[in-house]
Amino acid sequence: MLRFFKSSLPAQLLLLLVLVLGLRLPLLWLGLPATAAELRLLLLGEGVAAGAWPYRDLYDGTAPLAAAVAGALQLAWARPLLLYRVGALLLLLGQALRLQAVLNRADVHPDRGYVVALTYLVVGSLGTDLDALSPLLLGHTFIILALSALLPTSREGYDNRRLFRAGFLIGLAALCYLPLALFVGLGLFAVLVFAANSFRSGLLLLCGFLSPYAVLATLFLYVGALPGFGAMHLEPGLRAAAAADGLPPAVAWPLLGGAALLLGLALLRATGAALGLVFQAKFRQLMLVWLLTAVAVLALGRGVAPGSGLLLLPPLGYFGLFLWQRVPGRAGWAPEVLFVLVLGSVALLRYRALVPGLPALLHLPAESSFAPRPSPAYARLTPGRPVLVLGPERGVYMKHPAARPYLDWPLAAADFDHLTEYAAVVRVARALGPRPPAYLLDPDGRLPQLQHLLPGVFGPYQPVPGVPGAYFLGD
Repeated sequence: MLRFFKSSLPAQLLLLLVLVLGLRLPLLWLGLPATAAELRLLLLGEGVAAGAWPYRDLYDGTAPLAAAVAGALQLAWARPLLLYRVGALLLLLGQALRLQAVLNRADVHPDRGYVVALTYLVVGSLGTDLDALSPLLLGHTFIILALSALLPTSREGYDNRRLFRAGFLIGLAALCYLPLALFVGLGLFAVLVFAANSFRSGLLLLCGFLSPYAVLATLFLYVGALPGFGAMHLEPGLRAAAAADGLPPAVAWPLLGGAALLLGLALLRATGAALGLVFQAKFRQLMLVWLLTAVAVLALGRGVAPGSGLLLLPPLGYFGLFLWQRVPGRAGWAPEVLFVLVLGSVALLRYRALVPGLPALLHLPAESSFAPRPSPAYARLTPGRPVLVLGPERGVYMKHPAARPYLDWPLAAADFDHLTEYAAVVRVARALGPRPPAYLLDPDGRLPQLQHLLPGVFGPYQPVPGVPGAYFLGD
């Protein structure tokens, strides 16, 4: 199989697409529930499509470009979960094929063909995390696009616009998922290795990186969202990159460890491989720095941020070329057997939920078991009407839009957990007074205090018959 994909003919590309779609589509066809990351994007998209501004009218720390994409998809289709799944598949395919094209064009390895894309897409199907659209998946696409611009020749003054473009693309990636800003370090290393005038080239890269932020900060300044952008996104962005949308470590880490194990084997194989060209040796150094940067981004997200396994795929695709390479004087079938074992393991882990007893045997529950689901107790609420949840419960938002601006409970708790402070009460009144939500869910009993402090806003709420902790807006 590997020998077949070491050629770059259209037939190889067609079979690659058939193999990947055959591996991924059956599970999608059977149905995967919306993930917590997708639910957050759905809620953001509804608000942005209605004209609300993130960080001013929507309290959520999601990166601004990811929120804008969610809003654009919401305009195309109400609650576009299908578009999320199609978009995630197309982005993963695009990343794999783009990375393969760059490596082939740059001649970074004697073998060409579609082996890198094959490794990228097969290992990317290990779990269902990459079947869902996430800010990391969106941002990582810009990192892959920036790679070709980070490979200028060493001649002085060679098309410096490419370095600015590389920095600009890394800036767009950070506007999707803030920890990806660490890839600026990868860009500076590439400048140091490939450019003759490292200082000027490095400044161009940094100017390109800061340009999207300068434009966005100006826009937010005019609409009054700049303070919220700093407080909700920039300040907690690097400290709290592991969002609550991720899988539990008991599920995320074993899946990540499978890709890391294969990457470790590839690195061991690469250490003994000789490269003939100086450029190939420099590119290997660049991919080692890429791997270190990816590990740093993973550490910020504690390995549980949605789509974390994606960060290991580019280094694995490159170093996998050495792992799948035939060793002179040894059995030529060994890489083929290893790849078949990898492919079988990926299929087994991906479809483990369909095999009775296998998740318990592997001590690895299915990812779908952690998806947000609406509680049956709230089935009496009229679907489609806004709900304010005074707590971390998010399953009800599967059938109801969230009351703006309180989309994210950790940010909302800054007001609702400090009702003894005058400033918090004023913020709640200003946020909810003009548009009180149709329903209010109060599992912790905060409503009596709110009705005492803000009778004009919360006084009309009445209990929903037969639904404890639920209230509707009366006349």
